[in-house]
Amino acid sequence: MGVVVEAVEPRGAGALLRSLRADGTPDGEARAVPDLAAEVRARPETRWVWPGTEDVYPALLSAGARVPRCWDLEMTEALLVGAEGEWGAPRSVRAAHARLTGTQVPPDPPARQAEPPGLAQVALFEPVTRVLEPTLDQIVQVYADQQRRIARTQEPQRFRMLVAAESASALVGVEMGRAGLPWNEAAHDELLAGLLGARQPGGGPPQRLVELTEEICRLLDSPGLHPDSPAELRKALRRAGFDVPNTRAWVLRQVDHPAIAPILAYKEVYRIWTAHGWAWRQQWVSGGRFRPAYVPAGVVSGRWATRGGGALQIPAVLRGAVRSEPGRRLVIADAGQLEPRILAAVSQDPGLCKAAGPGDIYVGLEGFADRATAKIALLGAMYGQTGGQAVPALAVLRGRYPKAWAVVEEAARTGEAGGLVRSWLGRTSPGPGGGPTAESLPDGEWFNSRDGDMRTTAGQRARGRFTRNFVIQATAAEWAATLLALVRTRLWDVDAEMVFFQHDEVIIDCAQDVADEVAAVLTDCAAQAGLLLFGETGVHFVMHAKIVESYADAK
Repeated sequence: MGVVVEAVEPRGAGALLRSLRADGTPDGEARAVPDLAAEVRARPETRWVWPGTEDVYPALLSAGARVPRCWDLEMTEALLVGAEGEWGAPRSVRAAHARLTGTQVPPDPPARQAEPPGLAQVALFEPVTRVLEPTLDQIVQVYADQQRRIARTQEPQRFRMLVAAESASALVGVEMGRAGLPWNEAAHDELLAGLLGARQPGGGPPQRLVELTEEICRLLDSPGLHPDSPAELRKALRRAGFDVPNTRAWVLRQVDHPAIAPILAYKEVYRIWTAHGWAWRQQWVSGGRFRPAYVPAGVVSGRWATRGGGALQIPAVLRGAVRSEPGRRLVIADAGQLEPRILAAVSQDPGLCKAAGPGDIYVGLEGFADRATAKIALLGAMYGQTGGQAVPALAVLRGRYPKAWAVVEEAARTGEAGGLVRSWLGRTSPGPGGGPTAESLPDGEWFNSRDGDMRTTAGQRARGRFTRNFVIQATAAEWAATLLALVRTRLWDVDAEMVFFQHDEVIIDCAQDVADEVAAVLTDCAAQAGLLLFGETGVHFVMHAKIVESYADAK
């Protein structure tokens, strides 16, 4: 039986439903069902069309109903307005319907706040802000309009793959947040004691921070200094003869003073204490599980984000707290050298595709003196490091791999000229001056100048660096979303569940006796995701899967 499409207007535990044809037009009358979860369980072949997965799916999961497939209207709308050059426009169903009917477009409601499981009882006493929900007619009309708009995109078939992958990611995000990452509190306590020293009564700074503070104050001759205060620290360093622009670690490492080592140690210890210490655990770990709120495609490139809890920044020194329960194992896999392989597949440069075999892609590159030089050239091409010591290596790359070079160079030139670039499946970059600011983007995903406009050469170069990398990072995010969808389907009836995902790394919590099967599924789905997106290119997408009891054992 083929996939049946069903529009959903949630109504408490039930819903108002209406069947839809392939083009989105209604196929029959609306009908009410008293128990949506029962309907989902009885109809595994259905694709459920609803406003937002995060609003509908948690209640279904709580009722024991897993959804095989859905169409997330809000995520799709965000992709479409981006493709139409209106990145960041309101994405709600009501906003989409207003654009369709020519009425005033309402702003999106405020982003939902994270609700730590350890503080869930607080929410019971807070006022609830009601948002006007879309009607079934609006849902049906917006879905049909999205079908028409997708047909007008540059690559409709690819864009549909993107929507399917994004919608599957939304399901995975809710499921992972509900399942939670196994978190061993005893192991966490042991690690914190080793890093921070004794825990102080009343929640004050732990022993190690107190000791480092005393040492820093002595070395800088600044009694009462608070090392966590950038202003106070800069003032103390200025008195010592060092006028630093800020107190970031890379700046401080350039200062030759005996206080720098304890300052850097303090920064690391303070970060662990505040971001993943005892107070953090009380908020975010419940029942031996860390349950953050994942935001699929929460970053402009399509990468995931989280709301609260710092799930995507678990320090390596604390990964020993992530431990499987008795009789279970963690299968941890990450994609090797993903972005260079994405460049090879997108460009279909014969030489780069050959280098992107099952082995080390940097070793496979020809024309370079050594692996390190080859890596500098390839990463420089993708990230925009096109000057300085990288120049000779980039010249070799440009001559040996012209098709790969042309992909990133064209993207950079388009960005510098104020144009839009697109990922492989059709995610579109924001236009000049649109989107997030430098401070709100992680890992250098900055595309605007500091003053937010494109009048300066520096601003143009910054945007060119962003668009150069966007086509690669966004396509890598699409490959990862496709991987998640495939793995989820393959493990549907296996005693295994995804509990963590970050860029190109997946953690699956499974029964010990199926761990080998899970590892094989990850490896197979990595290759399948590459074939689905790019076809036969010769590029190997490899997942290195390890079966462990602790996250710390995977490195």
